Amino acid sequence: TMGTLGDRFGRKKALLAGIAVFGGASLAVLAVDSSGQLIVVRAVMGLGAALIMPATLSIITNVFPREERGKAIGVWAGMAAIGVGLGPLCGGLLLNWFSWSSVFLVNVPVALAALALGIRFVPDSRDPRPGAFDFPGAALSAAGLVSLVYAIIEAPARGWLDPRIFAAFGLAVFLLAIFVVWELRTREPLLSLGFFQNARFTMGSLAIGVAFFALFGSIFGVTQFLQFAHGYSALQAGAAMVPLALGLVIGAGSSAKLTARLGTTNVVAAGLVALGAILATALLWSPQMPYWPLALWFFAGAVSMGWVMGPATDSVMGAVPPAKAGVASAMNDVARQVAGALGIAVVGSLIATLYTSGIEDEISTLSDRARGTAADSIGAAHVVASALPTDQGTQIMAAAGEAYTDALGIGLTLAAAMAVLGAILVRHRLPARHLPAEPEAHVIGGLLAEEGAR
Repeated sequence: TMGTLGDRFGRKKALLAGIAVFGGASLAVLAVDSSGQLIVVRAVMGLGAALIMPATLSIITNVFPREERGKAIGVWAGMAAIGVGLGPLCGGLLLNWFSWSSVFLVNVPVALAALALGIRFVPDSRDPRPGAFDFPGAALSAAGLVSLVYAIIEAPARGWLDPRIFAAFGLAVFLLAIFVVWELRTREPLLSLGFFQNARFTMGSLAIGVAFFALFGSIFGVTQFLQFAHGYSALQAGAAMVPLALGLVIGAGSSAKLTARLGTTNVVAAGLVALGAILATALLWSPQMPYWPLALWFFAGAVSMGWVMGPATDSVMGAVPPAKAGVASAMNDVARQVAGALGIAVVGSLIATLYTSGIEDEISTLSDRARGTAADSIGAAHVVASALPTDQGTQIMAAAGEAYTDALGIGLTLAAAMAVLGAILVRHRLPARHLPAEPEAHVIGGLLAEEGAR
């Protein structure tokens, strides 16, 4: 919805509005004194991010001609990668020195700088013929995705067959099916489903989804491994993930040159296969392993992710007219976020189930309450162990570390299998190159021509 609004009213306006909303919500954390209020702040930040993310890609698409767009999107992916990789370290440093609110307040000066620079340097563009706004499509897509993501996030805790979860999944399928029917019949759809007839759009979206399923699922599991099985503090765990940022930048930066030489198909498929192979090596991990294999794992996996992110995003963005770049960018974001949430839920559920099964024998002598708590998660097991006599507590923590590490290896192997399956589909269905471009008078889009006429 926000991507469509950017196409309609101007992508620069959407970007600046999103930054203002995101920064303002971050500042509002000073007035928060309950978890409920914090959730509201996070939701408002999400609205701001929904304005920002589609606008960034659609601005790039309209500023750069096709022959330069792949390099520009590679830089875009590299900048996103820096945030992914350095976020845990910065969060660990802030939490080590300041209160929890500092994690939000650090956004405020960044938002102010981005606003000032955006006003000065970012050109505006929009769809010169946006047509009528599709209110039913916006409502149906929002309701369907909310129901879907709610079910995905809550399923691990409530159980995948819990009546509420089952109903939420059913409602999501029902609403999204109505959305598809509506989009096919309305004259001016929110999302033209004809885009999916272009294999570069469909398979690019699929590749992004598969990669982020694996990334989010693995980061969720590995963060707990670093802190509870490997014994790192929050700050040490964040620092341990720094190679992730370096690898993502190198992978995204090199992807444009590789794509020009080998084609999108080969680069994206190779990235997914490499990602799968690297994830599967978690089967060899142990709680006592040294750091250097972990650093190499983060770096190599991130390079593979970079090979997927840049070319797959360029494939999606290049498959639609520049006037509809906001919608395509938003679809790119939806694929990332929904697949990421699904990765955390599915991989996390598998890890949790296997962990509980693996530690049952070691905690069988504990009281019912302590046994139930320790079986919930490795973090909870550490809490229980800290209240026990030293020898028994040490034994419980060691057993929890071994059980979790074994469960993590199997969970990441599932993510690896998904990546390899995605690579097979990409290899057979994703065209290596864009179709020949039609002449584009688009340096900044139709809006610039209007302003020049004035």
